[in-house]
Amino acid sequence: MSRLLHVSTGPYAPPVPARELTAVSADGARLHVEVHGPEGAPAVVLAHGWTCSTAFWAAQVRDLSVDHRVIAYDQRGHGRSPVGAACGTDQLADDLEAVLEATLAPGEKAVIAGHSMGGMTVMAASARPGFRAHTAAVLLCSTGSSRLVAESTVLPIGPGRLRTWLTKHVLGSRAPLGPVTPLARRILKYGTMGAGSAPHMVEACARIVHACPRKVRHAWSEVLGLLDLDHAVRELAVPTAVIVGSADRLTPPGQARALVAALPDCAGLTELPGVGHMTPIEAPEAVTGKVRELVTTYIHTGQVREGA
Repeated sequence: MSRLLHVSTGPYAPPVPARELTAVSADGARLHVEVHGPEGAPAVVLAHGWTCSTAFWAAQVRDLSVDHRVIAYDQRGHGRSPVGAACGTDQLADDLEAVLEATLAPGEKAVIAGHSMGGMTVMAASARPGFRAHTAAVLLCSTGSSRLVAESTVLPIGPGRLRTWLTKHVLGSRAPLGPVTPLARRILKYGTMGAGSAPHMVEACARIVHACPRKVRHAWSEVLGLLDLDHAVRELAVPTAVIVGSADRLTPPGQARALVAALPDCAGLTELPGVGHMTPIEAPEAVTGKVRELVTTYIHTGQVREGA
């Protein structure tokens, strides 16, 4: 099980959930799930990205749980969810379906927000009956559907085979990250955040990312390196908004624009100037506001479309 090294105070301290439960996936993997906010309120489901945990969504949980039922879960091998028997896009989809089944009433629909690998989770589940039965709308944050390594600009050299090879080895490194040091913060900020990110934001991200076990980090990097969910984007038939930072080096804005072009029902693209890959932490108000907008449009007003 993953070590937990979270920021203990401040706006990015993980809130205490109203209740916790375990969702069991199709292959028996056990997923740690947290539920925040009042029962009966509109539901929001949050899926975090590679090397992160439920703590990544702390700012969204604090804001939204005042008047929403916010459901956040740890991807397998991350946070408090043990490593499963396998890892792949099918398992990501299985896990999301298991969480929806465990937390939502029959016929109840939620807005689902996925960041990075969490967005890929949503794409992987797009054609699943359980996903379609419970999804009113989607927010894809800082994510892409294919060519993640080839299009990453983490390394400051021109695109081509050399950059792709080097990026694959950097992102897929088996080396331990070690303690959160000033150097570690600088490296993480350069690779994953905008230049203007405040120190407390960098600290929050560093503690969350460094808590991910290296074997888990490496295993999922292999999955992401081979990712091809272009077909799944075209199956994402619910209203879907996309948000990306202009300074995102891991899933650059071109990835977001490709999603927008392929989505059957795009609810808009938001590009955040100067923001990097960690949008929920770097631009919490923008991400939370977009979730609220989707809830208001597709749940509060009853505009959930037939068959969505």
